[in-house]
Amino acid sequence: MSPGPHAVLAEGLEKRYGEKRALDGFDLTVARGTVHGLLGPNGAGKTTVVRILSTLVRLDGGRAEVAGIDVAGRPREVRRRIGLTGQYAAVDEITTARQNLVMFGRLFHLGKKAAECRAAELLEQFALTDAADKGVKEFSGGMRRRLDLATSMILAPQVLFLDEPTTGLDPRGRNEVWEAVRSLVAGGTTVLLTTQYLDEADKLADRIAVIERGRTIADDTPAALKQQIGGDRIEVVVQEAADLPAALRVVARVTGAEPDSDPEARRVAAPVTDRVAALTEVVRTLQDEKIPVEDIGLRRPTLDEVFLRITGRRAEDGTGDAGPAERTREAGRAA
Repeated sequence: MSPGPHAVLAEGLEKRYGEKRALDGFDLTVARGTVHGLLGPNGAGKTTVVRILSTLVRLDGGRAEVAGIDVAGRPREVRRRIGLTGQYAAVDEITTARQNLVMFGRLFHLGKKAAECRAAELLEQFALTDAADKGVKEFSGGMRRRLDLATSMILAPQVLFLDEPTTGLDPRGRNEVWEAVRSLVAGGTTVLLTTQYLDEADKLADRIAVIERGRTIADDTPAALKQQIGGDRIEVVVQEAADLPAALRVVARVTGAEPDSDPEARRVAAPVTDRVAALTEVVRTLQDEKIPVEDIGLRRPTLDEVFLRITGRRAEDGTGDAGPAERTREAGRAA
């Protein structure tokens, strides 16, 4: 069966844990060969979506296809076409990187020689060749996550599910994982990425779906989502909190818009249309009124602002998804 233009299709997904509805009519379409981000507060249903699509959890309603195959009706065939990496690296720290990959290759029913060849290919692909024979316990967080990604790619899956793959990593480790993901997509893999890091979705995703209370409430490109809350904004940070009201009046008069203010950060911001003219006029007026400024500039909306506007809260707010925290390597294995 041809998978068609979409690697993942979910229509009206429902999942209940007791009286709690983890998913309540969730919809999603992921184009082949792209990264599709899935954003939402804790408890919105992100992990539940991944568990259903990767056949770890049965859906209670709706339908889902992965690589053109019905998830509920043919789960074993789905598992042969997917990889899954969870929130924490699931590699053996006692053995080496090479031994980890060979072990997973054998678990995927590859012969010894085939498993060794595939391990060598993945070590090179994920820039781990120099560390191939070191114990994983000596690896940095970013290296462990790259090795974890490599184990999920043993069978070169058509679709890879990444459930918050950079949780707990430092900036360098996150960048290492991002580069690995970009490499996979360049090779034709489709990625569904759940994350609470708005910058991560902004840098990696071709499209972003926002999930709230088990439903999709927005789905578009990062640029289009940002455009929903306007274009450029002028931002002024005054030196003294006492000058904030005066700065508010200046920015409101010049922009013709009602500014937002953050007293704790001593910040005033407002949307502008003619960005250069507005910036010039605000600077001149602040100088004329002798209002000391710590910083002033133009910037574009962030995904964090989009998320806050759409959901009314930040991505890290809320409580955990319903249901048990299954270990994630199971879904990539052929039964």
